[in-house]
Amino acid sequence: MLKNHTKKLTPITGPHNSNHSSISSGNTEGNYASNLKFDGSFECGNLGKVDIISEFEFDINIRPDTSNLRQRVWFYFSVSNTQPGQKVILNIVNFSKTKTLYREGASPVVRSKNKPECFDDEYFFAYSFPYTYTQLQDYLNEISLRNLPFFDRELLGYSVEGRRLDILSITSISSLTTEPKRTICITSRVHPGESPSSYVCQGIIDFLISSNPKAEELRSKLVFKIVPMLNPDGVFLGNYRSSSLGFDLNRNWQNPSKEFQPEILVTKNEFLKFKDDPNLNVEFFIDIHAHSTMMNGFMYGNTHEDEENREAQKVFPLLLDEKVFDFSFKNTNFNNDSVKAGTGRRALGDFLEESLCYTLEVSFFQHHEVKGEDAVKPYTIQKYQELGKNVILTLLDYFE
Repeated sequence: MLKNHTKKLTPITGPHNSNHSSISSGNTEGNYASNLKFDGSFECGNLGKVDIISEFEFDINIRPDTSNLRQRVWFYFSVSNTQPGQKVILNIVNFSKTKTLYREGASPVVRSKNKPECFDDEYFFAYSFPYTYTQLQDYLNEISLRNLPFFDRELLGYSVEGRRLDILSITSISSLTTEPKRTICITSRVHPGESPSSYVCQGIIDFLISSNPKAEELRSKLVFKIVPMLNPDGVFLGNYRSSSLGFDLNRNWQNPSKEFQPEILVTKNEFLKFKDDPNLNVEFFIDIHAHSTMMNGFMYGNTHEDEENREAQKVFPLLLDEKVFDFSFKNTNFNNDSVKAGTGRRALGDFLEESLCYTLEVSFFQHHEVKGEDAVKPYTIQKYQELGKNVILTLLDYFE
């Protein structure tokens, strides 16, 4: 059951936010009457059309990504006006992926507002645990109010539709000396439907700003630059892979446009400034994603012509495999596939020649309970956050 989002979200208002005009409620069609009410007209929601097959069965059509009709994966909708003990079948009929973890036993996440025996309960169904733009803003606002001396939040820029693009700096003030500091650049949520990546990223942030002695050690030794939501418009609109203009932003890192991909442009320019900053030494770039067909956490890395750099690229994933129970080096892959040339990992690997650039993937569904054994468990929000914490803890071993 979902633990977050205990009420429906209303449209955000203000000078830098648009309304929900691109998000439609489900329209029911069919020859049968139904007491049920379907809705997807809330932040991050996605529901196209609902066809009534019988009194007990409904076909759910996913709304395609904005300006990208091929992408129909993320769904998030509510069903209200229910009756105690009522059982129905909901079929997702226009899912665009042919291979997913549903074949391995995955299922949508579900929560209800009240107890199942109540009249007029409201149920929410989603592809994965939702994590909204508003949720991130509330989280960052709460941290900012604490005035932590080692935490800084800056406005990096605005999305196409005028939403904030935040960049966080986490490091001990004492670590800002004349010597260049090892810097870790982290991004998340370039693909809006990959909501687990936001929980992994929040797990990283939560640990880094904690009073844990190892967090203090990390802050003293390293500088963390984090962009927690690269595609706020796509997230807000309930898209799976695309921005509000229909672009896959993770294919536009090589030559991002100020007009069409400003989120990538300002982030790339900021990271390239770090390269020329005498106080910073960018050691890592990690872009966090969620994967629809693989289990556990794993990485994609770049390949290099010389053996020394090839082996250097493997060191951190091998450490993760050793230290983090739900990370798999077996699933980790190193490639220079031309199709991926526009991704953050590949493009920044070309521009930040001395940095190690990775895509960190985490399964939408499950992880092995014990490394090397067959038993598996579904991921929870807490487990996603723990993965983020454990990945960042492994940096201490890496820099020993």
